[in-house]
Amino acid sequence: MGISWIDQKRCNGCGRCELICPQDVIRLNVEKKRAFIKYIRDCQCCFLCELECPQNAVYVTPYRERRAVLPW
Repeated sequence: MGISWIDQKRCNGCGRCELICPQDVIRLNVEKKRAFIKYIRDCQCCFLCELECPQNAVYVTPYRERRAVLPW
């Protein structure tokens, strides 16, 4: 379960998803004015970010997202 991805073309950088997330999974890139997934493993799959996004740019799936842990 967890956040799947954020559509960078749809995201308007309002920051609602960052504010509503109870686990601080999403952060806002100040330079690009876009949201991005910072801590994917902490996502509780509450769907609050997806429901709050006015642009429908956030996608949450009921399936666990597995990504390789990179050293950098």
